[in-house]
Amino acid sequence: MQFGVFTVGDVTPDPTTGRTPSEAERIQAMVTIAKKAEEVGLDVFATGEHHNPPFVPSSPTTLLGYIAAQTSTLQLSTSTTLITTNDPVKIAEDYAMLQHLAGGRVDLMMGRGNTGPVYPWFGQDIRNGIGLAIENYALLRRLWDEDVVDWEGKFRTPLHGFTSTPRPLDGVAPFVWHGSIRSPEIAEQAAYYGDGFFHNHIFWPASHTKQMVEFYRRRFEHYGHGSADQAIVGLGGQVFMRKNSQDAVDEFRPYFDHAPVYGGGPSLEDFTTQTPLTVGSPQQVIERTLGFREYVGDYQRQLFLMDHAGLPLKTVLEQLDLLGEEVVPVLRREFAALKPAHVPDAPTHESLVAARAEAAGGVQLASA
Repeated sequence: MQFGVFTVGDVTPDPTTGRTPSEAERIQAMVTIAKKAEEVGLDVFATGEHHNPPFVPSSPTTLLGYIAAQTSTLQLSTSTTLITTNDPVKIAEDYAMLQHLAGGRVDLMMGRGNTGPVYPWFGQDIRNGIGLAIENYALLRRLWDEDVVDWEGKFRTPLHGFTSTPRPLDGVAPFVWHGSIRSPEIAEQAAYYGDGFFHNHIFWPASHTKQMVEFYRRRFEHYGHGSADQAIVGLGGQVFMRKNSQDAVDEFRPYFDHAPVYGGGPSLEDFTTQTPLTVGSPQQVIERTLGFREYVGDYQRQLFLMDHAGLPLKTVLEQLDLLGEEVVPVLRREFAALKPAHVPDAPTHESLVAARAEAAGGVQLASA
């Protein structure tokens, strides 16, 4: 199972000091967090994609390429690639280039985002959101899978004899997760292609997450990719830890109360009861996270949001130390002991290359 962190890259005032980091500071902080994630033994760093204040990660491939040059084992991912407003040709070429530069340590998560105005900013209509997601991804798959593409659709100009460059590393495209909080159409799309499904797992109760993941698993099996429990599932989540649980609650409360996405809503206590948000000791985080398996089954990737709501970089790095030293080693051991042998691990470039070679060998043997 893969463990890691994801960032939304918000530039938010620290409510305890009133200080707001500059965009430059925030960008450099994300790089530092990624490097720290690798240092403490995590597997994945993922960044969102936003094109509006107060967020800074408007160019995920630039950020991830820079991080790739300073890391050696870290899987580089997106927590959202806007499939609706980015040109599929640009996605195909940008992420193939990143894949080459990072030696295959790349995957990405398709999403529609949560900012309505981004559609007209990029010449699209939000009312076409689902249609854009479906058509654009179908084209992206062809651009990666076929050397020469002839294509015509509804939302962009046709392609005639087009080859995207560079071609995917080793002839294998980056693995794709489809991220959604509330859209079963996106879970259906992930199942249809045999891709991964990532549920953000923030803001919503466990019953909703369970419903979405179960739907994806059923459809994955329906399309013949394997049994439902072999579907590739990822979860998000947010935690804040201190050795003493009350210290964690006291320290995190002002950040929660003033966070753009939390402030003004239910109390911290209500939110931690009703959603997967966990604020407490490392042991509490371990127990809560292990409990996710009870309603989503065995899954392949767990990402934590650690740097949201104005938390200072020093605090985030302390959180990563706790995550890497006290939490993840236990989670790895416990999840591995529970996972049946037929349930696959999270896909990597190496495993996808090996699967392709095995499939090609099987075809050759069958035709011999």
